[in-house]
Amino acid sequence: MEIKQTKNKNHAILYLTGRFDFKAHRGFKEIYTTLLEDPAILSLEVNMSDVEYLDSSALGMLLMLRERTISENKKLSLSSPNPTVEKILDIANFHKLFTII
Repeated sequence: MEIKQTKNKNHAILYLTGRFDFKAHRGFKEIYTTLLEDPAILSLEVNMSDVEYLDSSALGMLLMLRERTISENKKLSLSSPNPTVEKILDIANFHKLFTII
């Protein structure tokens, strides 16, 4: 999976491309940890428009990210999931835990 990031004042966006699975764990965690440690960043958005595949380990990584953002008093949203990813997020009831835009 490829991860790109942008920052705009106090908002950061992670753009995920490809297969979001266990192989992405280390890179995903390193990037979001760096962003969340930045005191200027108050909200983080994970753009999922180009995610081709999402497995249970990816869902776990998103839950870990959620816990970390809560502990840092920052906001988190998931954005632009394609229909396949949106269906997986819906089945997992992530709409109850995340803001999905």
